[in-house]
Amino acid sequence: MIVADPKPFGQVKGYLENFEKILIVGCGTCTTVCLAGGEAEVQILASGLRIAFGREGLSKTVLEDCVQRQCDEEFILPILSRVENEQIDAVVSIACGVGVNFFADRLGKVPIFPGLNTTFYGAGVEPGLWAEMCAGCGDCITAHTGGICPIARCSKQLLNGPCGGSEKGKCEVDPANIDCVWQLIYDRLKRLGKLEDLQSLLPAKDWRTASDGGVRRTIREQLYRLK
Repeated sequence: MIVADPKPFGQVKGYLENFEKILIVGCGTCTTVCLAGGEAEVQILASGLRIAFGREGLSKTVLEDCVQRQCDEEFILPILSRVENEQIDAVVSIACGVGVNFFADRLGKVPIFPGLNTTFYGAGVEPGLWAEMCAGCGDCITAHTGGICPIARCSKQLLNGPCGGSEKGKCEVDPANIDCVWQLIYDRLKRLGKLEDLQSLLPAKDWRTASDGGVRRTIREQLYRLK
């Protein structure tokens, strides 16, 4: 899932100083799960803005909404209609950056502002703790590393074993909290009886699938309709 953190309240408030009718929109999937952008967070942010602006003697209308996903047309159509029908001046999205972009392409002259900082693709390791496990590089190599990703989970993105800073299974960047991913890979391959896989060197990473050539797209021919 995509993990995000709330932007500082003062920063979000600053975006909205020149707008009178504001709509806060949450997302019911990723940012709800990581407790950053669901219905509860919409209510908290909206209430905080009302109080903050009220203390300054500013009469602003702060409205609330939340959709299942902000990255699919069918879910945001009601928001687009609401923005038009209720003459909303500005929108704050507390989805990931994808939601902000998706709305921005469809809101016409109405500005949209991010309420969160999108951080990484992560997994829920334990209640209240999410850890990065995928970098979205577009060329998954975990078939060679026991299903564990050295791109996302190695501080130096090393592809063929640990650096000299690995000690007692920990990473020198933060020994108290970061496991050396190559220790994890070794242990995993040993359990699988596939330690010989470590003898096959991985080539230098081709980053073109990760960031080169503009916007990346995926097409499923069975769903995609040419217009």
